[in-house]
Amino acid sequence: MTAKAKRLHVITWGCQMNVYDSARMQDVLAPLGYAPAATPEDADMVILNTCHIRDKAAEKVFSELGRLRALKQARAAAGGRMILAVAGCVAQAEGAEILARAPYVDVVLGPQTYHRLPELVARASRAAGAVIDTDFPAEDKFDHLPAPAAPQGPTAFLTVQEGCDKFCAFCVVPYTRGAEQSRRLAAVLAEARALAAAGVREITLLGQNVNAWHGAPGGLGRLLRDLAGIPGLARLRYTTSHPGDMDDGLIDAHREVPQLMPFLHLPVQSGSDRVLAAMNRRHTVADYRRLVDRLRAARPDLALSSDFIVGHPGESAADFRATCDLVRAVGFAQAFSFRYSPRPGTPAAAAPGQVAEAEKEARLAELQALLRDQQTAFNAACVGRETEVLFTAPGRHPGQMVGRSPWLQPVHVTGPATLTGRIARVRIAAALPNSLSATLLSEEHLAA
Repeated sequence: MTAKAKRLHVITWGCQMNVYDSARMQDVLAPLGYAPAATPEDADMVILNTCHIRDKAAEKVFSELGRLRALKQARAAAGGRMILAVAGCVAQAEGAEILARAPYVDVVLGPQTYHRLPELVARASRAAGAVIDTDFPAEDKFDHLPAPAAPQGPTAFLTVQEGCDKFCAFCVVPYTRGAEQSRRLAAVLAEARALAAAGVREITLLGQNVNAWHGAPGGLGRLLRDLAGIPGLARLRYTTSHPGDMDDGLIDAHREVPQLMPFLHLPVQSGSDRVLAAMNRRHTVADYRRLVDRLRAARPDLALSSDFIVGHPGESAADFRATCDLVRAVGFAQAFSFRYSPRPGTPAAAAPGQVAEAEKEARLAELQALLRDQQTAFNAACVGRETEVLFTAPGRHPGQMVGRSPWLQPVHVTGPATLTGRIARVRIAAALPNSLSATLLSEEHLAA
């Protein structure tokens, strides 16, 4: 009699790195017989892959655990078992609190230990209590992971760097992801070749400070050049970068590597030198503007995205005005902006000059309106332009296909489903609030 197959459901919050990590956790558990489950109700194991960056992150985890507890109890009442695991940055930062408040959780593991999941699941299956692993192991977890499963489309994420040594005053990443660590060049290239062979046309390199990658001499610029030589790999991107790690070789790559798309996420956080110093960002407004000028000189069609935090402790009205001035001076095609929220254990959480919530909300609304106007203007300026789009999937309407422009904008056209995974030339016909509408001109059949 064949044993019933086990099913796994992963709930992911946060950044693209968590999306990548969730996929790798599924890869790690596949040899144990776990196949994907569409919903928690269908699963024998549920993993919450958590993020600690946003406000009320832990509360969201406990709320979801409360819902899953009822499913776990129902499964037990029917004579079965559901294993609950909490992974990621909230698990790393608050593992003991999770076990105290949710003792029905079976496994707690940090982002550096998910390669140990088979062992942890086996221990949890044998033990009466929970299993926790939030160490920062000496070994590189990537050396212990199986080959990734086949990609689900023509685009893929590839983590090349983890951790952070910058210790920005507002950020928990150095405490939850650990010190900066780079994957070896050979390992990155091997994974990229496998992705390209499976039909991936675009790879986005991931890292907390991805341009701090030092897996080989020459840094990220060298890596991008090596990746550009892989047959079939037509597009390259990377995120998230730190202004302090943008070296000459990487800037040159923006000029010289055609596969590197003209879109860069370059977080600045504030337009006030005083606030940047309080944040421990290690760059000034002038540094940032000089860097932007150099990048745009290297790649004139480069579009920029950024991150902003408003209401950091000590931020005055004048400091906030300086941030708005920087936004107007630089011009962003896209941006992410947030009100400051304290993270326990970070220097800013106990800093004097905490800004009132109402003031933070007002500043955020004003900044977001400015950024939204810039994004609208950037998209409107694309109308009438001819460009290439990598099509990734059918759209919501019959006969519609969607893809991404070189500047990461969603683009939809009327076209055949055979466009999936192909790059086609289009003419932008209209700019919508969150996407572009285009007319298909011709399909470019690049070598796979």
